[in-house]
Amino acid sequence: MTGSAGRRRREVDVLVVGAGPSGLTAAAALARRGLLVEVLERESEPGGVPRHCRHPGYGLRDLHRSLDGPTYARRLAEAAVAAGARVRTEVAVTGWADPGADPGADPGTAASSRPAPLPALETTSATGLEALTARAVVLATGARERPRAARLVPGDRCDGIYTTGLLQQLVHLHGRPVGRRAVVVGAEHVSFSALLTLAQAGVEVLAMVTDQPSHQTWPAFRLAAALRYQVPVLTGSRVVAVRGRGRVHGVVVVDGHGRTREIACDTVVFTGDWVPDHELARTAGLTTDAGSRGPIVDGSGRTSTSGIFAVGNLVHPVETADRCALDGLRVATAVAAHLAHPGPPRAGVDLVAAGALRWLSPGRLAAADLAAADLAAADLAGPKGLRAWAGAAVARPRVRVTQDGRDLAVRRSPRSVVANRPFSLDASWVPQVDLGGGPVTVSL
Repeated sequence: MTGSAGRRRREVDVLVVGAGPSGLTAAAALARRGLLVEVLERESEPGGVPRHCRHPGYGLRDLHRSLDGPTYARRLAEAAVAAGARVRTEVAVTGWADPGADPGADPGTAASSRPAPLPALETTSATGLEALTARAVVLATGARERPRAARLVPGDRCDGIYTTGLLQQLVHLHGRPVGRRAVVVGAEHVSFSALLTLAQAGVEVLAMVTDQPSHQTWPAFRLAAALRYQVPVLTGSRVVAVRGRGRVHGVVVVDGHGRTREIACDTVVFTGDWVPDHELARTAGLTTDAGSRGPIVDGSGRTSTSGIFAVGNLVHPVETADRCALDGLRVATAVAAHLAHPGPPRAGVDLVAAGALRWLSPGRLAAADLAAADLAAADLAGPKGLRAWAGAAVARPRVRVTQDGRDLAVRRSPRSVVANRPFSLDASWVPQVDLGGGPVTVSL
């Protein structure tokens, strides 16, 4: 059926936007329940970031085996299709249609007894323009690294400047040369992934530069990289300028004592400093978190709008692929429950990150999260706890949880917090939260 502006209209049970690990896993789980599920992906192939990361280590938590990135991405995509989900690539979701415009849809495309559908998602692809409506929408659009321009690093405009994602696509997907001598900006886990890609491309890495007092990857990973590649990590330092005419010829680095040096190189890779791809969440009017800048969700991925769910690195930038896949399983259960018993957003209280914390995931506690039977399913209880992200390293921090001036928990963490790396916080205090009270503040 053709609607306004010449867009063909269709309706499905569930639309999943994004074919990364969380979106594909959610789609597979929902399709196995007999639902009509469609996945929309703007890239030419499904799988998300792992499809151009050729190092092993993917799938440990969800598939219980170690795979390289492309194999892992292919497994997830194949599982979604085998379950009955329709996975469409090279489809750009351009926005939400006016909720009141042309609500008609082909009644033969989905079950006739259903609640009113959400506003349509408008798409553009090689097959034309469409407006797709669904009983539930799962936003799994992920996160991206900030490029040089967004970090306000001054200097010359020249070739040879990449993010990790762009670097990996050029090397692993397109076989393009990327330079001979590189500087990596950042020392997070993804920064060492960039180091591996550069080494595989035959590029010498001269230094990794971080403003933190130490690297932020796992110690074993850092040790292996140091033994294998012997790349110096310049801690407490910043890249303050890029030099080059036509092509990069060097970067200017300032250390914590104000001393300046220039490193001659022809390639610069900016890594980490994640920001969620939140455009659809923002234009939908979803409540967003000031720290993560992604939509606020409860323990089951429910957003502030009934029927719209968010999952993966859109809500916690950035976690590993297998954790995102497990997010997809959890949100699939919540979506199925919503379709069986639709209703308004559930009552709950927001979680506020304070002190050294930048964000908490989930950012909201609903009634289901406070029920003891649901805590494990929501990944809030036991040793995993809440997932959090700190902007600075803190040695064995004191964790304080308060609501309306009442202490819910005050305890010393047995482990130190590493900046720019997700970690878990104990959540045994969750049952004490008053759903009728004010926000809960968690501080380090």
